[in-house]
Amino acid sequence: MGEGAGMLGREKAAADLWKHTLSQIHTIFGRLAYLSSLRDGNTGVYQHHGLSMASGQETAGRTLAESHLDCFRAWLALPLRAQHDDLREYFSQQEAELKVIVSAWGRLGSYRNLIPAGAAAAERQLFLADLESLVATLRNECGAGRSDPSE
Repeated sequence: MGEGAGMLGREKAAADLWKHTLSQIHTIFGRLAYLSSLRDGNTGVYQHHGLSMASGQETAGRTLAESHLDCFRAWLALPLRAQHDDLREYFSQQEAELKVIVSAWGRLGSYRNLIPAGAAAAERQLFLADLESLVATLRNECGAGRSDPSE
């Protein structure tokens, strides 16, 4: 397949991904978390059965990697207050209560796994600084201080 055909295949795959999946996730952070969950932690390869069936594994993998990086950059482009609101909305959709989540995030730093491989060093640093600040702010807002015995 030529470069032009590959590009068209990725554009169609990206449109399908948006239409059938990402548009259903109402927060940018939720999309970021979802896309990062499709990446195998051992290989770095993205996998999505439906997208692979429709466009092939290679096109699906590239599309997911590009979508992950695009979503990551969209998150970084938000002002800190908008990130706060988006993250709070994302957390409100989770089963665990906010206090438990921000305590765990503060201890474990699991948000580090959300960074796409293609992110530049400066983007990685900004993301981590923003998330650490947001987690601290949310911890204060919900009273999840360091006195929690599970920490």
